[in-house]
Amino acid sequence: MPGLTTFPPFPDDVPTHPLLVVDYELIKAGDQGETEKLWEAATQLGFWYLKNHGVDAEAQALLEVGRKALTLPLDEKLKYELGDEGGSFGIKAAGTQAIDAKGTRDTTEFLNISQDDALAWPEVIHRTYPDVVIAHMTSTIRPFIEKSLAVNDTLLAVLNSKLGLPRGTLASFHKPEDPSSSLSRCIRAPPCAPNEKLFIPAHTDYGSLTFLHNRTGGLQVLPPGATQWYYVKVGAASICAMPYDGQPIPGLAICNVGDALNIFSGGILRSNIHRVVPPPGEQAALERWSVGFFTRPSDSAILRAISDKSALIAEAAAKGDPGKYQSGANAKEWVMRRTGGLRYNNYKDPGRWNNIWKGTEDTPNPEAMTA
Repeated sequence: MPGLTTFPPFPDDVPTHPLLVVDYELIKAGDQGETEKLWEAATQLGFWYLKNHGVDAEAQALLEVGRKALTLPLDEKLKYELGDEGGSFGIKAAGTQAIDAKGTRDTTEFLNISQDDALAWPEVIHRTYPDVVIAHMTSTIRPFIEKSLAVNDTLLAVLNSKLGLPRGTLASFHKPEDPSSSLSRCIRAPPCAPNEKLFIPAHTDYGSLTFLHNRTGGLQVLPPGATQWYYVKVGAASICAMPYDGQPIPGLAICNVGDALNIFSGGILRSNIHRVVPPPGEQAALERWSVGFFTRPSDSAILRAISDKSALIAEAAAKGDPGKYQSGANAKEWVMRRTGGLRYNNYKDPGRWNNIWKGTEDTPNPEAMTA
C-alpha cells in the first residue's frame, strides 16, 4: 500500500472504542445481516466503519486540492473566510473559533465546498472559491461529492426502511436540487504544540450523515453514559481507518449520524458526542489532515420527529422530554446557529458559549463537569 511507512502507527496504549465494520457492497445488495449491523451501529453509538465504498481515489484527490488551498498565503485565504454570521462555505481560518468556555482560539483550518456549488458549476449558488479549487471543481470536487452523495443516500434509504417510514421519506428532506448546507470538507490541524489538548471541541454533527476519511488519529467518542473519552483508531498510512483489532484496512471510512437524523427519528438514530484532539503517540508530531462529506437536509426542512409517518418514531418521540424532537428550526437555521455560535468574535461568556451552539448531546462532557 503506497505510503504505508510514511506515518507512525496508531499506538496500542491509549483507550479506544470498537466500531462495527459495515460492508457497503453488501448494503447495496440488500444483505439482511449487513442491514441489521448498520441499524445496530446507527442506533447504539451512531458511529461505524464503512468498507468497500469505492471513494478512496476521490478522497485522496480532494485531499490534495485541500492541501493546495489551505497552504495559500493567509491574506489570500482570508478572502474566502466563512465569516461570523454562521456561513458554512469557504475557508475557516485558524483562530476564528472558540474551542472552550474560556474563549481559547482554535488552531484548525477548514476548506468547505458547497454541494450545491459543485453540482451546479459553473453556476455559482452560494459563493466563489480560490482559483486552485475552481480549477479542480469538475475533475476532483464534483466526483467526490457525487460518489459520497450516492453512498449517504443509500444508507439513508436503508435507515428510512428500518424506521418504518414510507419509501423516499428521508430522501424528500435531502433533495439535491434544493439548497442545503451539505458540503465537502478538508481539515488541517498543525503538529501538536506543548500542552495542546483540543483541536475541535466536543459536539454532535449538525446534519444527517457524515462520511469521513482520516489519515491520522485524534477523533474521540464519548459513548452513552461514559465518563471517559475513547479514541477511534485510524490507519497509519493512506486515507484509511483501522478497526479495533489493530489491522489496517485500506479504504475504511468512518460514518456517523448527525442531529437531523436524530431529531427526524425521534431519538432512535443516535447523534453521538465526539471531539478531535491531537493524534496520540508519535502521530502528534504530524500535521493532521482529513477529508469528509456532510449530508445535511434541505435548508427549508423543519427539524421535527416524523411521528405522523411512522408508529415506531411516534412511540420513541413520546418517550422524550416534551418538545425535545420539535426543534422549531429549519435545517439552515440549525446549522447557522451552531456554526455562528462557535465563532470567536461571537464569544461573550462561558455560559453563553456552552448553550448557544448546543446540539442533541445527551451525555455530559466529563471534562466540563470537573472544570
